[in-house]
This record gives sequence, C-alpha cells and structure tokens, in this order.
Amino acid sequence: MKKFVVLLLLAVTTVSSYAQNVTLENHGKALQLHVDGRPFLILGGELGNSSAACDADIEANFDKLRRMGLNTVLVPAYWDLIEPVEGEFDYSLTDKVLEEARRNDLKVIFLWFGAWKNSMSCYAPLWFKQDFEKYPRAYTKEGKPLEIASAFSEEVFKADNKAFRSWLTHVAEADRGHGTVLMVQIENEIGMLEDARDHSEAADAFFNAPVPDELMSYLRKNRKDLHPYMKEKWSENGSKTKGTWTEVFGDDIYTDEIFMAWHYARYVERMALSAREIHDVPLYVNAAMNSRGRKPGEYPSAGPLAHLIDIWHAGAPTLDFIAPDLYDDGFKDWVAQYHLHNNPLFIPETKHMQNNGVRAFYVLGEHDAIGISPFAIEDGSAEQGTPFVEGYEKLREMMPLIAEWQGKDAMWGLLFDQQDKERVIVDGDLTLTCRHNFTLPWDPRATDGSVWPEGGGIIIRLAADEYIVAGNGIVVEFATTAEKTLATSQKALGEDGFVAAGTGAEASVEAARAWTAERCGIGFCDEVRVLPDASFEYVRRMNGDQDHQGRHVRISVGDYKVLHVKLYRYR
Repeated sequence: MKKFVVLLLLAVTTVSSYAQNVTLENHGKALQLHVDGRPFLILGGELGNSSAACDADIEANFDKLRRMGLNTVLVPAYWDLIEPVEGEFDYSLTDKVLEEARRNDLKVIFLWFGAWKNSMSCYAPLWFKQDFEKYPRAYTKEGKPLEIASAFSEEVFKADNKAFRSWLTHVAEADRGHGTVLMVQIENEIGMLEDARDHSEAADAFFNAPVPDELMSYLRKNRKDLHPYMKEKWSENGSKTKGTWTEVFGDDIYTDEIFMAWHYARYVERMALSAREIHDVPLYVNAAMNSRGRKPGEYPSAGPLAHLIDIWHAGAPTLDFIAPDLYDDGFKDWVAQYHLHNNPLFIPETKHMQNNGVRAFYVLGEHDAIGISPFAIEDGSAEQGTPFVEGYEKLREMMPLIAEWQGKDAMWGLLFDQQDKERVIVDGDLTLTCRHNFTLPWDPRATDGSVWPEGGGIIIRLAADEYIVAGNGIVVEFATTAEKTLATSQKALGEDGFVAAGTGAEASVEAARAWTAERCGIGFCDEVRVLPDASFEYVRRMNGDQDHQGRHVRISVGDYKVLHVKLYRYR
C-alpha cells in the first residue's frame, strides 16, 4: 500500500466547512436525497468488510459494480488502517476509493469503522487495543471484560473522534468540487452483547444517577408522538419526570437497554457535531435487528433500533436518520418499522439475493425510501440479463418518475411470494386487485412444486383512470368499487384462460342480478420506456393475450417492464 503519512498537530487549527451539493429535502410527505438540486435514489451495494482493504480489490470491485448497474457503493473506512501508529494517518485507501468511484461513475457512502463495528472494537488500532487501562472496556455484570470499548470513557471518545476528524477533513478536501461522497455512517451496528448494558464502574455511576434533564424534557415535549414501546415503558412506571433510571423506567434489562442507548447516542452526537463542522453531508447510524425472539444483550442491545428511536433522537439530534440492516425473514414488516413519521427509510445492508430488484421496487414505491443496499455486493454476478442487474437497470430508468411521485400518496409498492400473494388497493372509487403472477395458471412453475420467486413492483396513479404499473412477476385487475361489490366469485381458470371445468348453465340469484354499477375496462396497456424528464416513449401495445383480452395487466416473472395503463368507464 502506498503510504501518505500525516502527523496530527497537537494544536488543531480551525477546520472550515466545505461547500457540498448533497442535501436532504422534503418532497410532499417524503424526505429525499438531492444531489446538485435533483432527487437521487440510491441503488446501492455495500462491500464486504475486507473488500476495500487493498488497492487491487478496490479496482476490481468498482469496475464490477458499475457493470452491475449500481449508482452508489457503501465502503468501510478502517480506523486500524487509517491510524496504524498513534498520531500518524494514512488516507491512501480513501483516495483510491474516491478515484475508482469517479472512474466508474459511482457515488460513495463511507462507513466509519471506528470504536465499534458490529458491537465489537475489532477495527480499533492495535495501539488502542493494547492500552486497555487508558482505553477501558465494557464489562458484564459478572465483571468479565469485553472486546467492546467503553462508551463512558473520555479517552476512548477522544481517540476515536480525533481519527474521525482527521480522516473526514481529508475526505472533505479530496471531494471538494466533486460531490462523490453522499453520506457518512458513524460507527457500525453499535450495541452491547452478553449484557444489556455496560457494568463497568463508570457506567454504574451514571446508571445510579438521575436520568438526564435533556432526555426527560424530550419525553415530556413529545409525549403524544412517542414510539408505542417507549410510551408504554414510561407510562407503566408512572410517567415520572425525574428520578434514577430504575425509578423512571423500572428495574429490568429493558431499562438497562434504554440507559445504554442514551449513552451510545450521546457519544455519537459528539461525533456528528464534529462531522458537521468539517463536511456537511447527511449522517446516519445503522442497527442490527432485535429479531428471533432474542433479548437485549442476545442481540446488540441499545443500538439505533426502531423501539429506541426516541432515545436516539433525544440523544443524537444532529443525526439525520437511523437505518436497519435487514437479514431476517419478514422483510415487509421490518421496513414498516423504520419508515416512521420522524424517520425516512434507508436500508444500508440487506442480504444479497437475485430478488433485491423487486424489493427495491417495493421500498421505493411503498415507503418513499431513500435507497437500498445489498451487502457483500461484489460477490454477485454482473452478467447482463440476470434478475438483479435487470432490476437495477429498470429502476435507474424509472428514477425520475419515482422521485417525482414520492410523498404524494399516489404510489404503492407491491411485494409477493408464495404465502403473501395478494394485495387489494382501494384508490377512490377504483379497486386494484394485485397478485403474484403465478396466481395465473399458464406458467408451469406456478403449479409444479417450484418455490415461487418474489414478485414486486410499483403502481403510480398519474391521473384519474391512468396508471403506471412497473416491476416483475405481478398481475393487476382494475374494477370500480361498486363493480367489485356486485361481482360473483371468480371461478378457477385453466391454462387457456377460460373456466377450468364447465358446470352447465346456472340460474342463481347472483347471476340474474341486474347490473346497475358503472364498470371500468382497459382502454389500452402500452409497454413504455421512461425518459430522463419522466415522460414516456412508446415501445409496444400489450393487448389480446398479453392483457387477457382486457381483463388485467401483467408482467411475467423474470421480465421487468413498465406499463402505461389507461382505463375507461362503461355501463
């Protein structure tokens, strides 16, 4: 590695703030990332932990990511490699990341792997780790020292923040006039393991002291809007406005977690204030999930989790949002937890799968997401025509249209699998019945025992009776609400699209009912291409067998398309 060694001066000069072209802007009910004054949706990927630790890997990986269709890469900045000797800094890997990102037309989100990465202090330099008396560790209740630096140590903070400030000052200067860096993540998956909180002597002293006035003031001021978890936890102990942590929140490990979250947040807030002085880009923290029935300490306790968002907002108000790392089942439920009235959705890590494209469609459409980023992205295929690459390619095309409609309550996201295969959307006097495409009978994979790949997409209401339907593996039927109410049960269809088996003439009351309701039909369904100004270019008309003679619009599994649908009314 080529070395550029910089000696940190003991007398730190004032660092000026560098002009930056990346901002977070309100757009209706959405909070969007803007670059050079225009909305930017992150179609990202995060590198594996050690995949930016040498120049050769950075060169090879960035070229591949460009071919995969990404517009953004999330890259670790390693404290142990940046400051291998105390006070001596090496920025060569950071410079290489910026160089290769610009060469491959990629934006960068840097992840500061400082005092904590996945709870542990594994990316702290060896000189820091060895001097455990100056840089103390967190302890379990039994007195066991952990490979986790204590958030209660001023020396730990000063060392971490000194390196962070030095590195970020270099980033700001190196990125001046380029705008390559979109955001900075402070630390990575902060949280306590083995116990819900640090039980060191310093931590115990804070725990036995009164809850800070800043937190109590926040809870009182935001009482009506608190997260349901925090509202219940506080109220079940009498909603006290002062007292020790156990007096205010109760004596259990969940109080331990709240206490620890406050101190992690206060630590990060000081880091964030440093960042704001140096390089004014959006700042966030990410969380490992409290999943699978685990208790605090069995999962990384006190991280920036949804149920602790009030603690993090109160303790670290300079942060722009908290973000979930999603690897567990129940993707739709998890994302809903983090798209809150006081938190936009950004997914910095999720399992890298071929169906990431349909999940990206879903979160951008349903949750006005800032973006999504599968982890260990460099391990994926860059081959054209694969589902991941095709999905990102179609989303890049649709970015102007999606950005225009975020936050306007006229866009929905769809995500289906073999168990969750239908969603009914009521839009004014229209009912949209949306299903996985394998609910139709003519694809043999629907019934041959194959596991259904996820299908997903976006629906946008452009105007009355006019929609965009985009994605992969979805079918949508349109009906007036009155028509839907009067309709008889749908009979099973065969592969030819007709009733699977005849039952002869029926003379039921339902069949004889006089139709008085207005119906809607498909005037046309056109496959289109979205242009940079969000207008459409005609590709082909999808009629006849392609819309089942006007019964529905559909996009086959494995085939990303954008459909422009115009409805009409008749009696």
